[in-house]
Amino acid sequence: MFSYILRRLAVAVPTLLILVVFSFVLMFAAPGGPFNSERPLPPQIMQNIEARYGLDQPYWKQMVDYVVNVVTRFDFGPSFQYRDRSVNDIIRQGFPVTLTYGLWSALVAVIVGVALGVVAAIRQNSWVDYSAVGISIGAQALPNFVMGPILVLVFTLWLGWLPGGGWRGGQWEYVILPVIALSTSYMASIARITRSSMLEVLNSNFIRTAMAKGLPMRRVILRHALKPALLPVLSYLGPAIVGMITGSVVVDVIFSTGGIGQFFVNSAFNRDYAVIMGITILVGALTIGFNLLVDILYAWIDPKIRY
Repeated sequence: MFSYILRRLAVAVPTLLILVVFSFVLMFAAPGGPFNSERPLPPQIMQNIEARYGLDQPYWKQMVDYVVNVVTRFDFGPSFQYRDRSVNDIIRQGFPVTLTYGLWSALVAVIVGVALGVVAAIRQNSWVDYSAVGISIGAQALPNFVMGPILVLVFTLWLGWLPGGGWRGGQWEYVILPVIALSTSYMASIARITRSSMLEVLNSNFIRTAMAKGLPMRRVILRHALKPALLPVLSYLGPAIVGMITGSVVVDVIFSTGGIGQFFVNSAFNRDYAVIMGITILVGALTIGFNLLVDILYAWIDPKIRY
């Protein structure tokens, strides 16, 4: 297992480098630049600005300098649109916010989704099963850009229970609505995957043997059926948790959390190459890390899997 982890980490480095190269190519292939506006700047001023940020250099040299700064100093460079701020400052400001409600969203989605799926599988074709499946389908049919305004309308404008926006250092009343809006669709997918997997496991020979021995149903589910039923869920959780942790643009905009998603979209509109690159590398590193964690959990849950 240790050698497998080292191999995966060794593959992660060239993967991130390829990601940086492709991002550079796609950004510079797009028309426009970070300092273009409706009123063009005088050529001399534009030359001075491009020289200040190194944009007057050939593309390959810009790319090499950027990679060297990231690898040696973990420096993503200055932002082109946010004055006197570096990309590291922007990530340092926005990422803790999205990390907070992203982790809570992942926790809620996993706990509620797995519980709904297990209960629906145990009570197959009963009103409990139909209710759980109905809740899952309803939650999946309402994406976060629909769920967010509904939550604000109900819990803020009608009932007045929770604030409709802001962050205030991550106080619990400001976290609840973003977590619900972000976790519902993931929770629905986890519930449906868990139900299908649990139904397949419950029809296996080793489960019938355990039940024939007279073991309590709770012990059969928790000790024998749950672990193999969670394998398909783990495959889904790798990219899903990354999606929740890196945040949602819609959640950031609707609830004004100040997370990293809004910075990412604004930088794309403003051609702020440095911010786009920094957040892209962050998301890529998280994706590789969580996929590696999922592979390790696979071997822990199923002893038959060996790397």
